[in-house]
Amino acid sequence: MSADALDVRAVSKRYGDCIANRDVSFSAARGELHAIVGENGAGKSTLMHLLYGTEPADSGEVRLFGTLRRGRSATEQVAASIAAGLGMVHQHFMLVPSLTVVENVVLGREPVTAGLLSLDTAIADLQKLGARYGLDVDPLAEVSTLSVGEAQRVEILKVLWRGAEILILDEPTQILTPTEVEALFAILRELAAAGKTVILVTHKLDEVMALCQKVTVMRAGEVVATHLVAETTPKQLAAEMVGEGNVVEVTRTHGELGEPRLELDKIVVRRQAGIAVDGVSLTVRAGEIVGVAGVQGNGQTELVLAVAGLLDLSSGKIRLSQRDISRASSGKRRALGLHHVAEDRHQRGLVLDFTVEENLMLGRTATYSRWLGLDLDRVRLRIDCEEVIRHFDVRPPRPELSARSLSGGNQQKVLVGRELLDSPQALLCAQPTRGVDLGAAARIRAAIAAAADAGCAVLLVSTELEELEALCDRVVVMRRGRLVGELTPKTLQPGTLRQRLGALMAGAS
Repeated sequence: MSADALDVRAVSKRYGDCIANRDVSFSAARGELHAIVGENGAGKSTLMHLLYGTEPADSGEVRLFGTLRRGRSATEQVAASIAAGLGMVHQHFMLVPSLTVVENVVLGREPVTAGLLSLDTAIADLQKLGARYGLDVDPLAEVSTLSVGEAQRVEILKVLWRGAEILILDEPTQILTPTEVEALFAILRELAAAGKTVILVTHKLDEVMALCQKVTVMRAGEVVATHLVAETTPKQLAAEMVGEGNVVEVTRTHGELGEPRLELDKIVVRRQAGIAVDGVSLTVRAGEIVGVAGVQGNGQTELVLAVAGLLDLSSGKIRLSQRDISRASSGKRRALGLHHVAEDRHQRGLVLDFTVEENLMLGRTATYSRWLGLDLDRVRLRIDCEEVIRHFDVRPPRPELSARSLSGGNQQKVLVGRELLDSPQALLCAQPTRGVDLGAAARIRAAIAAAADAGCAVLLVSTELEELEALCDRVVVMRRGRLVGELTPKTLQPGTLRQRLGALMAGAS
């Protein structure tokens, strides 16, 4: 019998002409914290579905504690996985907000006595599990009232309650505060110490180095390497993920700052649920990157939309190069040099059925207009498009392809490239690298840094704290619509920025 808890042997999966996984093999022992890393499109998500059974493999084997996992249909394979002790915690939580914690945990396997739902035993079991692994959550609390970190604990409790010995976690820290990440890591270490096997799918190499014992690197659907974490480095892993020579270094010159370029003066934004932005005042100077950190939903989205002219101010003023633009349209603000990398590229950034070339024209038709708007300078448009494709390494490099046909990372490259084409006076960046792979994120960050070094004022909203640390001159924290603190990365001891930001995000003074 194999000593490994999970043994994956030559698993392959094809969708039409696309090979998602090719002969993927790796193993994880009992009590092991094992990371799976790779760029978007590397095949990680497909592999996780093959392991859990929600997708059938075309070939290969998945063995759980030495026994071949069988089943013809997805339903049979998932049932076999659960029965063998494999559980999956999805990136997007699979919880019913209106139900209590215990009701979510037992959903689909409800304990019944004399034909009636009986939760007393489940509540007791849940409390024991929570106490053992540091997963304390009130079993009778309604899920809609929980924090993100607490909701994630419920997801972990669900799979443990079903007897999971192997846990797959897909990008589990994507929307957590630093404090919640530390709490999650403590839980995962406790699970591993108890003999559970944890498979962590992530793109954050610092988390791999801090938490895991082994790491498997995927590229283009294949495994390119498996390492003991103690015997590798983030630089080596990055090179294996994107290919030698494709890792872009992000540097800032941090030159002398210029005049105040973007000024927010006590701005207030109201939404149906109440005040989203509550009296925020902030100045961004020419050549400066000011970061905005905070747990999602604390007013950052509304702040950016209001500055971009897509939400009305209830009060306060916005000035661009000392000119009041508080009541100017979004188009006028753009014409004056305020550009916007939208948080939701599909809803506000791109028209997916337009070509790459056509998307570069959005908001910029005047740039290519000839003969009083009766004609377009298509030669100039093609030159600009090819420049964006070359500079950002957009793949495939074809201007005539629809944006819909590109991966999310390549869509984001097109969006950022368009907003930087005309050397903006000020740039609003909302989550510019969310959901994109390591190589794309590095190119986008390098482009933002270069824009600031050339004199652009950048307001950068990001949940990626390493991004804020690498790029920003100053970082402010938003909580409940207000600015609750400001930190200057270069004045802090290395490694302390995230802890300080996490404390402010969690409500510490």
